[in-house]
Amino acid sequence: MNIAIIGSGGREHALCEKILESKKVNKVVCIPGNGGTEKIAQNLKIDILDFPVVLKNIKKLKIDLVIVGPEEPLVYGIVDFLRKKKIKVFGPNKFAAKLEGSKGFMKNLCKENNIPTAGYKICKKMSDIKLFVKNNKFPIVVKADGLAAGKGVVICKNLMQLNNVSKQIFLGKFKSSKKLVLEEFIDGEEASYFLIVDKNNFSFFGTAQDHKRVGNGETGPNTGGMGAYSPAPIISKAIEKKVLNKIIKPTLNFFKRKNKHYTGFLYAGLMIKHNEPYLIEYNVRMGDPECQVILPRIKSELINIIENAVENNLKKIKINWFKKICMTVVLCSKGYPGTYKKNLIISNLEKIKNKKNVQIIHAGTLRKKKKFISNGGRVLNITALGENINEVKKKIYKLLKNINWKDGFYRTDIGWRLFKK
Repeated sequence: MNIAIIGSGGREHALCEKILESKKVNKVVCIPGNGGTEKIAQNLKIDILDFPVVLKNIKKLKIDLVIVGPEEPLVYGIVDFLRKKKIKVFGPNKFAAKLEGSKGFMKNLCKENNIPTAGYKICKKMSDIKLFVKNNKFPIVVKADGLAAGKGVVICKNLMQLNNVSKQIFLGKFKSSKKLVLEEFIDGEEASYFLIVDKNNFSFFGTAQDHKRVGNGETGPNTGGMGAYSPAPIISKAIEKKVLNKIIKPTLNFFKRKNKHYTGFLYAGLMIKHNEPYLIEYNVRMGDPECQVILPRIKSELINIIENAVENNLKKIKINWFKKICMTVVLCSKGYPGTYKKNLIISNLEKIKNKKNVQIIHAGTLRKKKKFISNGGRVLNITALGENINEVKKKIYKLLKNINWKDGFYRTDIGWRLFKK
């Protein structure tokens, strides 16, 4: 089989590594890929939102299956476009992708289907905010309605901050939308629950806990994710049952009623409070960096699972798991999630080779003249699989010291919830 993976982040490098474990895969093409995928696959430097050009290259390279990694092409309808051209593609259609593409759409879906979530109001102008503030206590959560690369959520502690953040969104800080959603703040523990879904069925695809804030101790602004671990102990069997019955099944049934069946990965961002799950957000793809800690724990061949999902045969598949813990720490460019420099050489990377159960997953990198250079805010993911959290933490932070990238930084407390317990 020839496989195309669309995207250029750590998630896509992790997918590429896992898919290449199968003997049935002849070739992987990454569009556009990164410095890490270039070493194991063919990178194709084309615009992933230029669907006709993507299609032309898929046909030229005789691709058997396309896997869409990031949210943006999904929200803009790449799956619908390729399916009309008779291309096998894994991911949700444009209508289903609104779960992530519009926070307002997701919240209204929750309201219509009695899915537990935070109280909310969709706002289009400053006057819309006043009533919500009057009836809710601070902190209040502000979310840009559209895509914002993980940076569209701010927990506001006072009215001044709320007004400032809201004005920026209304003025177009995020190109995807000038609307926002205000939410009541739920004080609990976050966790992520993943599924792989076909037209008729779904299968459990792991749990994880991400670390969104840029600084140790969950301080500073939100990011796309500074590190993660899997599994998430807080999601017990009892909580999982509630997640499925109160959140997942009503959501998938909504799409069935609309005859817009959901297929692909589905990521439920949860807040657990007093043993009750609340839906905070949906993502319509694997998380990043959660993907990097879930895939190493899967014993089964990933390409076999995805193939069966595309053919609506998930019911025939049993996904087997290693009973181990996996953790990743994200190495970022200094200044992220604000202003940061690109094209900085990561000089020690060439000398370091992956060891058993320890991986360097590339996110924001390019390869130029046999050297790796930075090409984003989140640059590398150092990932380890092991029997316990102490073992994996030791491996990861030792490798980060060996990389010793002077232009980067990382959190030193990833996995703090596990150590606290």
